[in-house]
Amino acid sequence: MGGGEGPPSRSEPRLLRERMHKAAAEPSVPIHRATHPGPLQVGKDKKQMIYLVVKAAVGLVLPAKLRDLSRENVLITGGGRGIGRQLAREFAERGARKIVLWGRTEKCLKETTEEIRQMGTECHYFICDVGNREEVYQTAKAVREKVGDITILVNNAAVVHGKSLMDSDDDALLKSQHINTLGQFWTTKAFLPRMLELQNGHIVCLNSVLALSAIPGAIDYCTSKASAFAFMESLTLGLLDCPGVSATTVLPFHTSTEMFQGMRVRFPNLFPPLKPETVARRTVEAVQLNQALLLLPWTMHALIILKRSRGQLLPSPCTAPPFTFPERNLHRLSSIAAASRKPGRLLQLEHTPTGCPRGDPQILRNLHLHEHFQRTDIKAGRRDRLESRGT
Repeated sequence: MGGGEGPPSRSEPRLLRERMHKAAAEPSVPIHRATHPGPLQVGKDKKQMIYLVVKAAVGLVLPAKLRDLSRENVLITGGGRGIGRQLAREFAERGARKIVLWGRTEKCLKETTEEIRQMGTECHYFICDVGNREEVYQTAKAVREKVGDITILVNNAAVVHGKSLMDSDDDALLKSQHINTLGQFWTTKAFLPRMLELQNGHIVCLNSVLALSAIPGAIDYCTSKASAFAFMESLTLGLLDCPGVSATTVLPFHTSTEMFQGMRVRFPNLFPPLKPETVARRTVEAVQLNQALLLLPWTMHALIILKRSRGQLLPSPCTAPPFTFPERNLHRLSSIAAASRKPGRLLQLEHTPTGCPRGDPQILRNLHLHEHFQRTDIKAGRRDRLESRGT
């Protein structure tokens, strides 16, 4: 007989099928091996840390070299007026190659464009609503075809309605979020990919100090600016490993522009309103210095430190139009408060000069009416309660 293997037994196919089914049923668990940095990697990290510390120390002593703007194409949203117009002037004075203005009002855009051209800088304008995603992408394509690649994008367009939540129209609230926050998503997505390819680009966000310290009466603006700040913070961290592409977030105090007419400042001598020219000049300097965060004025640093260290809300030095509680909701507020108060506790609700309801402080806190009462209002409330109790 030959030396070959004999025919397979009948039980072998059945055992093979059972093993295959068992292997398929068992989940494959990847094996993770703990990796520890070797001595060479640790030494490299230490050298990099020392280099960064020395570089930062030298930067504090020696003046930093400003970025040359002669080959940069700058696009400014909301560039027809206010801070946007001043930014266009500042970039033109510092030698930007081309300037592109976006906005919704053609008259203002045309006037600013003519002014920049008279300064000797090539300037173009496009009518675009940054809150409209498709319009942003289409206009960005037209800009690339007509002007070229954008290397500095300044997200400056913003709107504010200056109303409380209960008095705000739903469409107006959506408009604020679309322009102030989502608009920056669309513009950045439209121009950032090409910047990464060229390894040359800068994203700038004209935000507000209200992103860190909100005020009553402008809930749509404060919310949208806080969202935009988080967007820029995440974007800046993501660009750390992208050579040649950086980001700058500017947080100015109340600026005397048309958009903020009527806003009052709590301490005008201590916190005077900023001029648009100052904000524009410092913003362009931050771009040239590749500065990631800029607070204007420098005293705003103290406000942020105090707010974070105390662990509670601090009032902003800005004030907005007074919060008004609609008359139609007073009966609802009274019924809720009456149901929640304890027996024997007196509640009085009436309007104060600031438009806020006044009553028992504990119940007001339970109702989340965290309005800043003036001293006269507090004294008047105490006097009313004492008189009603017969003391």
